[in-house]
Amino acid sequence: MIRPATVADAAAIGEVHVASWQAAYAGLIPADFLAGLSAESRAASWARRIGDGGPVLVAEEDGAIAGFAAYGDGRLYALYLLPEYWGRGLGRELHDRVVEELSGDSVVLWVLSTNERAKAFYVRQGWVDDGATQTETIDEGRVTLEERRFRRSLP
Repeated sequence: MIRPATVADAAAIGEVHVASWQAAYAGLIPADFLAGLSAESRAASWARRIGDGGPVLVAEEDGAIAGFAAYGDGRLYALYLLPEYWGRGLGRELHDRVVEELSGDSVVLWVLSTNERAKAFYVRQGWVDDGATQTETIDEGRVTLEERRFRRSLP
């Protein structure tokens, strides 16, 4: 089931966020940074976003939150699943629901340039790498992320 997130979901979203980053970005982002990620810190951030009305959807399976997506303003900001749900179609379902919710002619997202799995997923969903790049720093400037922009027309 895919539904809008509530503030009560923030703890589970924080857990998904950290677990998926640690699995998806292993070998792509420094291990010490990934090991230091805090589900509680992420949960607080997600509670603020949800409480402020930022659109977030959660995907539930067997009553537990297995993934989430954040979007708005012509952009898909985040789409993450617990690693045990990868490759089972839940990410596609969550993605498709987000696309239904978005409005405008096209939307964008940014993907870590070295994350081949994510880039392949988005290409399968109709996104195109438009050639734009950006560099983002996190962890007080200690971690640099090189990202590529993908664009998709909306139906």
